[in-house]
Amino acid sequence: MSPVITIDGPGGAGKGTVSRLTADALGFHILDSGAIYRALALAALRRGTDLEDTEALCALARGLDLSFRHAQEGVAPILDGTDVSGELRTEAVGGAASRVAALSPVRTALLERQRDFRQDPGLVGDGRDLGTVVFPDAPLKIFLDASPEERARRRFLQQQAAGREQPLEDILREIRERDDRDRNRPVAPLKPAADAVVVDTTCLTAREAAAVVLAIARERGIGR
Repeated sequence: MSPVITIDGPGGAGKGTVSRLTADALGFHILDSGAIYRALALAALRRGTDLEDTEALCALARGLDLSFRHAQEGVAPILDGTDVSGELRTEAVGGAASRVAALSPVRTALLERQRDFRQDPGLVGDGRDLGTVVFPDAPLKIFLDASPEERARRRFLQQQAAGREQPLEDILREIRERDDRDRNRPVAPLKPAADAVVVDTTCLTAREAAAVVLAIARERGIGR
């Protein structure tokens, strides 16, 4: 089967940029699994779907009109024919996605959709449970992490660049709350796979972190 590099970790650890840089260097396809959950959450919020209504969420997941196209910063998620990159990055959608992702039937409904992205010459996937659940046979599993404070700072700067103002302390609180939900949920909790390589990006740039991932990949004979 086509090789897969999974890059898991909490929000703000740099998964998206590191995945893009790694995929670009190797010529691999890219999967932003978090965008799938966020797109489902956004669709639910738009439709007024109860985030506790598992049956309705599963039905929405199965009919979700979502695709990805290449963009300057990686891939752009297209929901119902519209680029929703900006909306998916908001804390409101992120919080809703965390709640949706905690529901086992919803995760099952989206599982095969994620696996369909595995195509030649290879795939770099960015998410929270790609190495533990979606691609447990991946030849390289990376877990990126960083301190909550650094992740909040990065998110604050992203929000500023997008013209959205949110107090840093609010972002930090939301990140800690989401970490607690993700790490302690009964279904597919956020944790490194047993055979994952943990990379702390608190003091690394995205390019430095990507260089670490690429060096490990090449040591294992993955990619060109």
